[in-house]
Amino acid sequence: MDEFGSLGIYLILAVVVPTSMLMIPLLLTMAKVKPHHPDAVKNSTYECGMRTVGGSWVRFNFRYYLFAISFLIFSVEAVFLFPWAVTIADLGAQAFWEMLVFIGILAFGLLYAWKVGVLHWR
Repeated sequence: MDEFGSLGIYLILAVVVPTSMLMIPLLLTMAKVKPHHPDAVKNSTYECGMRTVGGSWVRFNFRYYLFAISFLIFSVEAVFLFPWAVTIADLGAQAFWEMLVFIGILAFGLLYAWKVGVLHWR
């Protein structure tokens, strides 16, 4: 019961804490505790106290996203690779070949990203 009791407490907290974080502002708004006086200055875009110049829409180069996704893929690889390397002696030959296939797929992805030019920073 000790193991499942702590799991139950975590599950209850996982539901209660986010729900309370969402409900408290709603209850305060309904109780009219906070002042709500919108005007043109409050609804305007904030840029360090200066007047807004131009539009607020900024276009980003898609290469930043591809670079970030590549980083994410290889950090996830490290998360899977470390526990496997620690327990490789107990897992046997099948786990070795499965991880070799996994690393091969990721290596193919790295070569493809390199060929396409995702890793070339301009």
